[in-house]
This record gives sequence, C-alpha cells and structure tokens, in this order.
Amino acid sequence: MTTTLFITRHGQTVWNIEKRMQGWKDSHLTEDGINQAISLGKRIEKIDIDYIYTSPTGRAYNTAEIVRGKRNIPIIVDNRIREINMGKWEGMTQIEIDNLYKEEFFNFWNAPQLYEPVGGESFIQVRERVSNFIEEITKKHEGKNILIVTHTIALKSIMSYIQHTPLERFWAPPYIHPTSLTVVKIQNENKEVIMYADASHIEDTKEIKAV
Repeated sequence: MTTTLFITRHGQTVWNIEKRMQGWKDSHLTEDGINQAISLGKRIEKIDIDYIYTSPTGRAYNTAEIVRGKRNIPIIVDNRIREINMGKWEGMTQIEIDNLYKEEFFNFWNAPQLYEPVGGESFIQVRERVSNFIEEITKKHEGKNILIVTHTIALKSIMSYIQHTPLERFWAPPYIHPTSLTVVKIQNENKEVIMYADASHIEDTKEIKAV
C-alpha cells in the first residue's frame, strides 16, 4: 500500500516579516498567513486526508486548524517536526545576529554542514529527528493520506532525508514559501517526490529569509 504525505510550512508570521529568527519561539500568523492557509485548505479540500500531524508551535498548529477547516480530521502534535532550535538567536533580527555571530550566521545560510549552533541544534540533529518521525508514521499509517504542517528547516530536512541530499546542498531550490505544498508517495523503501514546494495557490509570493 502507498502512503501519501502532503507536507507544508506554516503561513506567514509577524516575525517572518520582521526577519526575526523564530525557531522554537513563536509569533502570530499575519492576515496574509491566514489567507495562505485558507488557500491551501481549498486546494486540498477534495483529498481524503486521514491524519494531520503538526509541530506544537502555535504558528504551525493554527495553520493546521485553518487548513483542516470543518472537516473531522484528527490533529496530532509531534515535537519531532518543530523548527530547528536556534538557541540565543531566537527572537533576534537577522541584522542583529549577523553583527554578533558573523561566522555562524554565514554558515547557517551558506555552509550548513559547518554551522555550529549557539545554544541550539545542528542541521544534522534536526534531520535525525524528522527522519525518525517519517519512518514511524509511514509504517503506523500505511496506505493513508497524511498532512504534515511544519517549518522551513524541518521541511527541508525531511526532503534532504528522502532525497539523500548532502548538507552542503541543504538550501538548494526550491524555496519553501509559506503553505507551499510538497507531496511524497512512499511504498516500502520506495519514496517518490510528486511535488516539491509548489506555491501555485498563493498570490504575490516573494522569498523572505526567515525561519
């Protein structure tokens, strides 16, 4: 039986616009973020989703609720798909971080294999926890359709694991727009990427470096 994963990032948040690093901290969805989640909900409303898994962070959980709409689908919280823990950087603007931690900040965006967290997690640690999550739920819900609501780095980590992408190419395109849709079909050891970060349901997309 084939298990199908529908994977998305939460909608746009206030801190995304302010270019503040969120990580395990949180900020509210913007009006655009709410509308992005509504648009995704309409896009997949005819797909029979069996389970929704979400990061515990408010921006992800709220996105999951909006996408679900009035459908009777269980929402399950799983800590393994929360965003990377960025330690001291959380809540700081990218300009502030660049001024204080220039080398670490450069590596974060340009050489993730060299990035050493300041009180948080490495990219490898995130990939380990999300890969454990994927392996568990695909076996537990074999043959089902599962919506996963997560974050940029967690989503990139899932796809890095599925596509066997080295950390050096972690930030390679596509860009993960808020509520963009990724679809992966899994049968036994075979993992087929049907769609990766498609944002055709979102108006006025633009890339903002923010997680």
